Amino acid sequence: MAIADALIVQNPRAKGDKRRRTRAALLEAARTLVLERGYEHTTLQAVAERAGMTIGAIYGNFKNRDDLFIALGETYWAPIKPKIRADSSFAEKMRALAEAYLAVLPDRRDAAFGRLTGMAHALGHEALRREIQAVTAASFASGAAWLKSVADEGGLPMPAETLVVVIHSLAEGLMFQRFLTPELVPDEVFYAAFDALAGGA
Repeated sequence: MAIADALIVQNPRAKGDKRRRTRAALLEAARTLVLERGYEHTTLQAVAERAGMTIGAIYGNFKNRDDLFIALGETYWAPIKPKIRADSSFAEKMRALAEAYLAVLPDRRDAAFGRLTGMAHALGHEALRREIQAVTAASFASGAAWLKSVADEGGLPMPAETLVVVIHSLAEGLMFQRFLTPELVPDEVFYAAFDALAGGA
């Protein structure tokens, strides 16, 4: 056994690092192909070839093409994580959420086309749409739990399970409108929207 092989065997993180690198390379290859060809014409074989890997590498990281596409969304359109002080008011928390959405606009701008075409693709593929619904439901449940943890239920303008959907839908709409017509959706519009939610509490 070579020294390098011995080090890999003795370092359990090395295998995990290689797996992360492989997964990242596959996702980047898939992202590039989707932008070039669209979802319909992005095959697993093409992704493997673009990444310089075998089809086995795909199935070692993803169950199928739908699983790969969901991972694309989770990677390039990751959940927003606002920086919030524990002792802040609900209005301050909503303002911090607006700031967090504004902070990710440049990255989201780059990923917006893939996001929109992915949504359109999912609308025509019921199995994928159901998978996305399950992932989104889990995300909404996590968001609702967070909302309950940062404000008393009576301090929210609506039930947490409803508010998380409203926040998500509002923010997504604002972001896409900002990308399309930036002059009409300045930062102040984001702040006003989240201030209005906080004002209803």
